[in-house]
Order: sequence, then C-alpha cells, then structure tokens
Amino acid sequence: MDWGTDLWDQCDVIDKHTQAGLDLVERYIKFVKERTEIEQSYAKQLRSLSKKYTKKGAKEEQECRFSNHAAFQDILNELGDYAGQRELIAENMMTSVCVDLTKYLQDIKQERKSHLSDAKKAQQTLESSFKHLESTKKRFAKEWAEVEKASQHAEKIESDVNASKIDVDKAKQHLHARTHMAEECRNDYAALLQNYNKEQKSYYFAEIPQIFNKLQDMDERRIRRLADGYCQFSDIEKKVQPIIGKCLDGISAAGAKIDEKQDSLLFIEQHKSGFERPGDVDFEDYTVGIKAASSDSSLNPPKVRAKLWPFNWKQKPPAAEDFSHLPPEQRKKRLQAKIDDISKKLNRAQEESEALEKMKGVYEHNPEMGNPSTLEPQITETAHSIGHLKGELTKYETWLSEAVGGDECINNNNTPLTVENNQNNQNIYSEFDDDFDDVETPVGQCTALYTFEGNSEGTISITEGELLSVMEEDKGDGWMRVTRAGGEEGFIPSSYVKRSS
Repeated sequence: MDWGTDLWDQCDVIDKHTQAGLDLVERYIKFVKERTEIEQSYAKQLRSLSKKYTKKGAKEEQECRFSNHAAFQDILNELGDYAGQRELIAENMMTSVCVDLTKYLQDIKQERKSHLSDAKKAQQTLESSFKHLESTKKRFAKEWAEVEKASQHAEKIESDVNASKIDVDKAKQHLHARTHMAEECRNDYAALLQNYNKEQKSYYFAEIPQIFNKLQDMDERRIRRLADGYCQFSDIEKKVQPIIGKCLDGISAAGAKIDEKQDSLLFIEQHKSGFERPGDVDFEDYTVGIKAASSDSSLNPPKVRAKLWPFNWKQKPPAAEDFSHLPPEQRKKRLQAKIDDISKKLNRAQEESEALEKMKGVYEHNPEMGNPSTLEPQITETAHSIGHLKGELTKYETWLSEAVGGDECINNNNTPLTVENNQNNQNIYSEFDDDFDDVETPVGQCTALYTFEGNSEGTISITEGELLSVMEEDKGDGWMRVTRAGGEEGFIPSSYVKRSS
C-alpha cells in the first residue's frame, strides 16, 4: 500500500499532512533550543554558586588545611566540573540536533515544494488538455448543428416547385461544405479525445502516483530523521553521564575523606601556645605577719613588670620581625613558614641565575644569536637577590634555632628564656612608654579563673580571682589583651578568665 495507489485523489490531504510533519520538526527544534537555554542558564548559575562559596585569601587557605574545609572546596570544584558537563550537553544538543535538523528541514521543505509543484504542473497540463477537448467538442457540436440546418434547407428547396435548379444546386453545395467541415471537427474531436484519455491515464496511473510516492518517501524519511532527533535528546546526556557520575562520586569521596580526629590534632598544632598549665597557688600565712606584696619567702611572688606593649586604641606597635611577640609554638610555626617561603624564592633565583649563565654561554659561542653583555645587568641583579635571600635565610634559621632552644627551656622550667632576653625585651619596648600616654577604653571586664605566669614577651601574670579590664578581644588565636588594676597590660590565655556580664 502506498499513497500513489490508495490516495491518488487526496492531493489536498497529502499537502496538509506533509506540512504538519514539517511543522512538527520545527516545533521540536524550538523545543531543543529552549532546553539548551535552560541547560546553559543552569550551568551558569552552578558556576556562580561555586565561585560565590569558593574561599580565597591567606585566611581561607589556612582553614582549608582542615579536612572538613578542604572537602567543601573539593565539592565546589566538582560542582564546577558538573556545570561544565551541563554546558557540554547544551552545546551538543545545539550542534547535533538544532543545527543539523534546521538544515535538514530547509532541504526537505525544498523537496516537498518541488514535488507539489510537479503535481500542480501535471494537473494544469491535464486541465489545459481537457479545456482544449471541450472546445473541440463544442465546435464539432456547432458544426453538426449547421449540417442539420443546411440539410433541412436543401430538402426544403428541393421540394419547392418554384425553386430553380440553380437554387437546388446551391443548397446541396452548402450542405456538402457543412458536412465536410463537420467531419473535420469530428475527426479533431476524436483525436483530441483519444489524446486526452491517454494523458488522463498517465496522470492518474503514472505521474500522480509517482509524485505521491515520492512525497510518501520524503515524509517517512522526515519521520525517521525526527525519531533519530528524539533519541539524540537522550543519548547526548547519556554520553556525559559517566563524567557526571564521577563528579558526584568525587563529591561523595570529599565527604568520606573527612577525618575529624586529624582536624582536631591540626587545630591543636596550629594554636597551642606551648605554655605549661598553671601550678598550685601557694598558701600565704597572714597570721605570721607576712605580706603577700613584699614577702621574700613566697614561692610565687607577684612580679612587677615593665609595660611591655604601648597599647593604644589609635596606634598599635608593629609585629617584631623575629615573631618574638607571639607565643613559643606560634613563633616556631611562623619562623618555619618564613624559612620555607625564602627557600622557595632562593631556589627560583638560583634556577634563573643558572639559566642566564647558560644563555650567556650560548651567546658567547654564537654571537649571531645575541649579545652576552645585554645579560650582565640581569645576572648582577639575580646574584644580588641570591645573596640577600641567603642572608635572610640564615637570619631566620638562627631565630628558629633560638626559638626551639627557648621553647625547651619554657616547657621544662616555666621561666623566662634568659635574663638577657628579658632585659632586651624591656629595652625594646621601654622607649614606647613615654610616647603613648592616651588612655584606652576597656571593652569589658573579666575575672581570672586560674593563676597564670606570664613569662614570655607580651604576656602578663595574673592570679586567681583577680578582676581585669579587657582591652582587646580574642582574635581567634586563644589570646586576649587585658589591663590589671595597677595599669600593667599584656596578653593572657582566653580560657583562663571568665567574662563579666
């Protein structure tokens, strides 16, 4: 069964049906385009979301050393890759479906137009032949009517006794001429009728069936191509599913690799001060007249310390280059980090120096490649930089060696490093005492829960139950700056005090 055989007389229906098929292809193209726009918008929003929550900067990099922070960053990275796959889906759909189908649609429209045009031309040819046949038929009928009219006239003349022989002969000649003309028209009509029947048979049994079968083949090819487009809609996404699955697996892996114990240990290593816990408070027997403020026999006499820091709301002292203003453990970490940074810079500078020397040697052996003297300024500058970095490295390594030795002294004896260090510390900061006389407003009050011996630079000693003024809140490193009733200022562990309401 085919259109040419069973739908030979349904040209208008075939026209509408094939047009509806083209309209469906066009609708599907528009549908896929809107889908790609949704995918692109979704991918863009995912990228913006990932970028919004991705942390940057030194503080964030420090936090990312913890596995739970690093895992979240991994999730954001995987989300960015996931967004890339959504963009790939949109791109492939646009290329493989929209672009290809649009081109195919234009071709099939042109093919349909050509087939319908052929059918219309065949129909017009048949209609023109039929009109010519009708015209010849009417002419034959008219001529035959004239023959009958001439025959009746000739019979009338012949039966008239008064008619002359000339009139009778003239009437017979007129009848004969009309009869001859009618015969010619009859022969023309018969020939045209035979030719029209032949054309009509060819039209209904050959031309139209052939054209309609071509339209059927075109429509079936259109359906198959559209079916492939439907499958592509799914297949394009299936192709990236393994990668999307890897992104999702990466997100799951990021959550699975979090180690809460390791994070806690890392936090301890980052922020432990290195100080010993406070010892027992000594009993001071006032019944024997011993004054706590002046007793020489007290095991833990209060210390009168010089004002170590010129604390001022408007201006704060710069951090010491050797990080001596930090607690021991923090100081060691900062010194080690500085040494690592200087070592990296020194390695880069040495590699650059070697490259310049090699280039100079090449220029000396091949003058056409360049002038060796042009490299002298760079070589000199690099050598100067290497010398400076080596000096910096030695300086920080010396400080680290002192910090490591001093830390052992603090942990074992809970006393200052050396008398010389204390004197140096007092000399360093005593010059600020006369320059900053403004009184800083406390930000709150607190009560000491334990006794703390402030033996390192920047710290002060406090006793249990002592009321203190808070001058600077804990910045997250476990230390806060306070002022004692006597005006002595310095840092103490935040966990050793309780804030007053």
